[in-house]
Amino acid sequence: MKEKVSMLKDLMDRAETFAKTNVQLYRLKAIDKVTDVFSSVAAGVVILIILTFLMIILSIGASLWLGELLGKMYYGFFAVAGFYAVLAILCVVLRKRLLEVLFNNYIVNQIFKEKDHAAN
Repeated sequence: MKEKVSMLKDLMDRAETFAKTNVQLYRLKAIDKVTDVFSSVAAGVVILIILTFLMIILSIGASLWLGELLGKMYYGFFAVAGFYAVLAILCVVLRKRLLEVLFNNYIVNQIFKEKDHAAN
C-alpha cells in the first residue's frame, strides 16, 4: 500500500512540475511574440520617420519647381498641398477597406509567424 501511495505522490509531483513547466513555456512564448511584434513596429516607426523626412524634402523641392513653372512660387506649394489633400481624402475613404485590413493582417501575421530556429 505504501508503494502505491509513494507512486501516486511521485506522479503528483511530476504532474505539478509538468504543469509549472508548461505555464513557463507559454509565458516565454507570449513574451517572444510580444517582443517580435514590438520590434517590427519599432523598425516600422524608424522607417516611417525617415520616409517622412524624405517626403518633406521632396515636397519642398516639387513645390519650388512647380512654382517656377507656374510663375509664382506659392502656386507650386498650393499644387503640392492639393495633391496631399486628394491623397488624404482617398485615405479617409479607403480607410476601412484598405488601411485597417492591411494593418490588422500585418499584426496577425507577426503574431502567428513561426521563427526559423535554425537561423538562431
